[in-house]
Amino acid sequence: MEVLIADGIVKRFTNHTALDNVSIRVPRGSVFGLLGPNGAGKTTLIRIINQITAPDGGSVSFMGHPLCADDIFKIGYLPEERGLYKKMKVGEQALYLAKLKGVPHKKAMQELKHWFIKFGIQAWWDKKIEELSKGMAQKVQFITTILHKPQLLILDEPFSGFDPVNVQLIRDEILAMKASGCSIILSTHNMESVEELCDNIALINKSKVILDGEVNDVRRHYGNNRIEVTYRASEPLPSSIALPSVDVVSLNECKNGFSIVLDLPSGASVNSVLTFLMPKVDIVSVHPLIPRMNEIFIKLVTAKS
Repeated sequence: MEVLIADGIVKRFTNHTALDNVSIRVPRGSVFGLLGPNGAGKTTLIRIINQITAPDGGSVSFMGHPLCADDIFKIGYLPEERGLYKKMKVGEQALYLAKLKGVPHKKAMQELKHWFIKFGIQAWWDKKIEELSKGMAQKVQFITTILHKPQLLILDEPFSGFDPVNVQLIRDEILAMKASGCSIILSTHNMESVEELCDNIALINKSKVILDGEVNDVRRHYGNNRIEVTYRASEPLPSSIALPSVDVVSLNECKNGFSIVLDLPSGASVNSVLTFLMPKVDIVSVHPLIPRMNEIFIKLVTAKS
């Protein structure tokens, strides 16, 4: 079942169409990657989900009902452009934002104590936001985003400004929230994070969804039937031995032999290639090469430019 369904969303600004019949479905208890180049329309869609702006067409449903004003208390949003008040103290800021989300004072204090200890930032309570580094301030804002235990969490470039240790800390929390049943929309340009965290994705380019589906299915679909064969030999296959209708992408020396990457023609099977090679070399391994999300992103966005 989906926690959020955006159906046929249209949004126009003067002479610019930001979203053109955009539809996404976010399953409950999953991490959903919202991808696209700068200016594609991702932020506009996020603003519509957060009811910061309204669509010109289409509809949004949340937890099985049309999105309404009270749903904002069940949604957490960490924007790419962070919005903490620089002159406020950390503790005051955190309590203020918790109350805006409907968390009672006593409960907010309990939750903040838990998170400040967990993130090792107890000593920051009386510091002003302007005294913190970018990464320190982002820890505070992440905590205030999840403090009310939202059913839908929207994260826009959540790892920006973090060192690798804190990136891992935030990734662990995202996965823990997913395991607890929270649904997460992750908007990012970091394709490594998409592969590690996301179950499903939608790729928006020039205001339209040009790709959606499960991450693993998308990667397999764009695999181009490419395989890597490793074989033992003192020398590579001689050029006189041709593989019928098969393109050799690369040939590299490796431990005790060579690794050859092949593009198989449509309809060709791995078995036919192995049948051809086995009398000639001692095959060690063969496996399909699935493209990275970064390759797919660049390929599709470039093709649609």
